[in-house]
Amino acid sequence: MKKLAVIALGGNALLRGNQVGTIKEQEVNAYQTCSSIVDFTKRGYNIVITHGNGPQVGNILLRNEAGYDTYKIPKMPLDICVADSQGGIGYMLERQLKNILREKKINKGVISLITQVLVEESDPAFRNPTKPVGKFFIKEEAELLSRVNNWVFMEDPRKRGYRRVVASPRPKDIINKEVIKDLAKKGNIVIAVGGGGVPIIEHEGLLYGTDAVIDKDLASSLLATEMEADEFIILTDVPKVCINFHLPNEKPIDKMSVRTAKKYIKEGHFAAGSMGPKIDAVLKFIQNGGGSGTITEATELNKPNSGTKIVP
Repeated sequence: MKKLAVIALGGNALLRGNQVGTIKEQEVNAYQTCSSIVDFTKRGYNIVITHGNGPQVGNILLRNEAGYDTYKIPKMPLDICVADSQGGIGYMLERQLKNILREKKINKGVISLITQVLVEESDPAFRNPTKPVGKFFIKEEAELLSRVNNWVFMEDPRKRGYRRVVASPRPKDIINKEVIKDLAKKGNIVIAVGGGGVPIIEHEGLLYGTDAVIDKDLASSLLATEMEADEFIILTDVPKVCINFHLPNEKPIDKMSVRTAKKYIKEGHFAAGSMGPKIDAVLKFIQNGGGSGTITEATELNKPNSGTKIVP
């Protein structure tokens, strides 16, 4: 019986910080990330891949506004925009994975699924939007867009500019988790829960889309838990988690327990807009019965003792 790993791709899997986001750039980045994942399957794992969508869904929202202002094309709600981004990103990842598998002569199926994730309508996040989407703006641009569109903006903790923020409710259930699990156990590489999943609420037994973006790492953690995954891996833009990050006494961490991670959180080492949600997601997976979690950069994935491993 093969082990099961859920691998969550950070935004840099498709778009680096200094890039504008052309399809060519995203395809090159996707190919490099997917190469590491295909090599990881050689270690005896079935794989489910999840991914972020912050820049992409933000660009879809901007096209939404531009299309309405110029051509009176009806605006689409945020849940539809999230679904659009899932389809586009899933297609790019799936195609690159298939190309790599063909090059390496590995016979393995790949499929991407539009994934709905249930949230609660009463979640307080709807009254306090905090999830960044889209590109960075200078302060004056953010203020103008806020006035025109009634959007909420927040300054990036790393001082890269201002980004629109939307509600980020907690994920409660992955609607098609059994289908994802079945496909993965049969040896297929499954791409799911893109951008944290399409946010939906349940009302009188029916499902409805809602205006929100779910945190990708928390949704991935929930999926890993519900699928009883052996390992939960988060790929980000640093090789290891560090304490005293960006300070002269910065120290990378090879391995830490849940208890140690909580201690570092209490001491303020993991920022809410950076490493904090990733640590939180891994801790939730382990505390809900998961085996272990790893946080690292894609090119480090297959190196010995790569990344920061978090254990019970």
